[in-house]
Amino acid sequence: QVQLVESGGGLVQAGGSLRLSCAASGRTFRSYAMGWFRQAPGKEREFVAAISWSGGSTLYADSVKGRFTISRDNAKKTVSLRMNNLKPEDTAVYYCNAGGTITSVRLEEGDYWGQGTQVTVSS
Repeated sequence: QVQLVESGGGLVQAGGSLRLSCAASGRTFRSYAMGWFRQAPGKEREFVAAISWSGGSTLYADSVKGRFTISRDNAKKTVSLRMNNLKPEDTAVYYCNAGGTITSVRLEEGDYWGQGTQVTVSS
């Protein structure tokens, strides 16, 4: 069992940066691939970024590639998402996810979700 708590969301101007964090509890954290998803108003939840259990492999949605960076610290049981050059279309609730499977194009979501953190980018 894994519990996830996100933090770091907020309001930022276009071109700005934010860093999201996801704190996990549970002894099996180190064995899980981790990822971030987001959901904008009126839209379906979409994959953003994923990282393997070791941190050796990462995957990004095309819309954020080159702007976002995912990382993890297994000793601290945290996963972070550094978001640079933010755009208004990045506005969404961002969710941390654990236990999924990384494919060639996305993270197939796992069973564990955080409560979400709001990111709002003004133009």
